[in-house]
Amino acid sequence: MNKSEEGVIASRYAKLENNRRPFLDRAREASKLTIPGLLPPEGHDKTQSFSTPWQSVGARGVNNLAAKMLLAAFPANIPFFRFQIDDFTLEELTQQEGMRAEVEKGLGKIERALQTEFNDAESGYRVDLVESLKHLIVAGNVLLFMPTKGTNIRVFHLDRFVARRDAEGNLLEVITVEYLDRKTLPGEIADQLSEDIEEHTGVDKDLPLYTRTYLSDEGKWEMEQEVTGLVVNTGSYKRDRCPFMALRWSAISNEDYGRGYVEEYYGDLQSLEGLSQTIVEGAAIAAKVVIGKRPNSKTKIKDFAKAENGAIITGDLENDLTTWQADKGIDIRVAQTQAVGIEQRLNLAFLLSTQAVRDAERVTAEEIRFIASELEDSLGGVYSLLSQELQLPFIKRLQWRLEGKGRIPKLPKDDIKPIIVTGVEALGRGQDITNLRSALEDLAILQNLPPEIGQRVNLGDLATRIFTARGVDTEGLFKSDEEIQAEQQQAQMMQMVQELGPNAVNQAGQMMQQQQEISNNGESQAA
Repeated sequence: MNKSEEGVIASRYAKLENNRRPFLDRAREASKLTIPGLLPPEGHDKTQSFSTPWQSVGARGVNNLAAKMLLAAFPANIPFFRFQIDDFTLEELTQQEGMRAEVEKGLGKIERALQTEFNDAESGYRVDLVESLKHLIVAGNVLLFMPTKGTNIRVFHLDRFVARRDAEGNLLEVITVEYLDRKTLPGEIADQLSEDIEEHTGVDKDLPLYTRTYLSDEGKWEMEQEVTGLVVNTGSYKRDRCPFMALRWSAISNEDYGRGYVEEYYGDLQSLEGLSQTIVEGAAIAAKVVIGKRPNSKTKIKDFAKAENGAIITGDLENDLTTWQADKGIDIRVAQTQAVGIEQRLNLAFLLSTQAVRDAERVTAEEIRFIASELEDSLGGVYSLLSQELQLPFIKRLQWRLEGKGRIPKLPKDDIKPIIVTGVEALGRGQDITNLRSALEDLAILQNLPPEIGQRVNLGDLATRIFTARGVDTEGLFKSDEEIQAEQQQAQMMQMVQELGPNAVNQAGQMMQQQQEISNNGESQAA
């Protein structure tokens, strides 16, 4: 390491690289069989080209799986999150009962504002998330930088960061490295750099910028940046507002990094790669035809080569010329049969055989739920892991961004929290509608009850139990006895207006009011 690259953070990065080495090597091998451009080989130059795989199943599988995961985790027209507030907190904040519907309505507006911001094409969130999912599938690890202010998401590949976790998998430290053109450095940073940098790095060489973020003993995230051994920037973040999200495909106990999905099927991909090369090269050899000429024959090669279809030339073609072709068709068919079997297994692994989603601009919630269920069943719970490490931190940071801009009101973080609804159950509010519809269908069945049973059943209590069993919140859904009585009185008044006229109704209303006052006075005296 030359003098200009020396520094405390750079040394720390080099030390943690040793723990990352086996994961990075494996990730590069997986990238070589799928999408070589995701993680180039070590020492790869920008002017060099990538090796091309002999098969396309790996690339198609990664792209297909990433697209399905993006659609299931971040659907375009269905919220992938919701704000949750419990009944006790709701009553404490509103100081009255029956306000859940109004609170849910207000939270729904905030949800739609966040969803609109996420779907905005200028934000570029989906582009960065697709890239991140591809790296998770191939390399098993990716780092996202999403501050509450400033730039959008930045994606760091596995060869550009190191991380350290505790035994439970919680992030403790992360160091990133970027190579900056000296012409793009901010003026205050350029002024701090020593004048002899060019003597050690060269005028055209980019400068390494190391950024270290670690959890301090005080419970805050401390950040410091270093260029050529000189600390140029420092800062700190609250414990729950770290801008870095270190994502893993699979969580491994006591490991700082995860493993990729491609690694689980590396054997099949490697076998298919070898068979595909054999089939392509064998087919080229089998298709090759070579014509031989008997020595001292009278047939002239030039005449034969220039002869058009149906032409007549001088010579004994039957005896003077022979045709050679490799008879390897059987061997190639054996390789093709084996390759087809491996390809079918890989198609199932990468969900290339399913056609759950239509090719349309808008898809239904049922299709989204089907994809979520399929991902959960096929990928062994990785979708649930991403909901905790990607979706939930992502929506929190997006919420903080819009709160900082004043586009949405600030919510009490301890009382109202965003939750991700994942897995087989549902995404967004689709399952709430399903539960409500099922409860109403159960109530419709009660109309066919025999009269003797209907007279003995408390229908109000039965309806409450049905809605509760279906997971429907009944707060504010059923009318109270007082509300029903008030509606009945109002209906009676309207009927009297039609029959007796407004004067008679006014007299009746005054009489009812007097009786109510007398009744209230009697109750107070008795008390």
